[in-house]
Amino acid sequence: MIWNLNGLRAAGVAATMLFALPATAAECIAPADPGGGWDFTCREVGRLLAEEGLVDGNVQVTNMPGGVGAVAFANVASKRADDAELLVATSTVGITQIAQGKYPAGTDTMRWIAMLGADVGVIAVAADSHYQTLDDLLAALKEDATSVVTSGSSGAGGWDHIRLLLLAQAAGIEGLDQIRWVQFDGGSPAVTQMMGGQVGLVSTDLGEIKGFVDSGDIRVLAVLSDEPISAFPDLPTAKSQGYDVTGYNWRGFYTGGEVSDEGYNAWVERLKTLYDSEAWQETAKASGLEPIWRGGEEFIAYVAEQEAQMAEISRQIGVIQ
Repeated sequence: MIWNLNGLRAAGVAATMLFALPATAAECIAPADPGGGWDFTCREVGRLLAEEGLVDGNVQVTNMPGGVGAVAFANVASKRADDAELLVATSTVGITQIAQGKYPAGTDTMRWIAMLGADVGVIAVAADSHYQTLDDLLAALKEDATSVVTSGSSGAGGWDHIRLLLLAQAAGIEGLDQIRWVQFDGGSPAVTQMMGGQVGLVSTDLGEIKGFVDSGDIRVLAVLSDEPISAFPDLPTAKSQGYDVTGYNWRGFYTGGEVSDEGYNAWVERLKTLYDSEAWQETAKASGLEPIWRGGEEFIAYVAEQEAQMAEISRQIGVIQ
């Protein structure tokens, strides 16, 4: 399905620390197909929780795609609201969907545990694309906003779409609502379709498509960060090309809204211990993530604030009334 529209934002820093108690068991739901950012978040954090001895045994990863996280959200709310052994991966993308009323309830339905880092948005084309630079791409869109079918892992008005529209806006492109948009359930499926010629570009997170960057199957026209990313220092930022646009997507977790304070606080403590470990710092940076911590009450407040901000932005671009 192809969509149209116009649109922005993410990230932070802070801390608190306690002794982390191992859990008896643990499961992490990745609300998308294997290979995407939420899947990476579950698998890498789960692996490190086990290796650092912060959980008993391995963390089971369950992929539950659908509705850009809405299916997993509904499942947890209705069936596992008090399951203290459960983590669910989420990000700026999920909060944007909630703010736009695309989930069955608001952020206060869940208990928001922590964020451990922020992924960075990228604009990429296939390696054989005739768009060699960001200027080439934006010039084409400026001449004819319908000339390029664009795509990402969020719906129209979602974070991937909004980041692209911010870039188009910075380039002085008019008729943002004419830019064609296709949603896929993850960055990897979007890139696969792009390589097959179904779409012309992908706007997503670097972590979602890192393997395609490594393999040389795609060309990254712009990284939406303030500075070059340590894992890929040669990739050009939009800022370095004259477009003052950034687009960070934090990575974190929630659990059910009826989980006890004891269960909730134990997860905050475990994840803070993990965040402070050398293993997480190295893993995050190698994957293109910038390590950033917000946990517990601070993270709950941050999520509520971001939900309000995304709702306001979405009203400005006409996604919601």
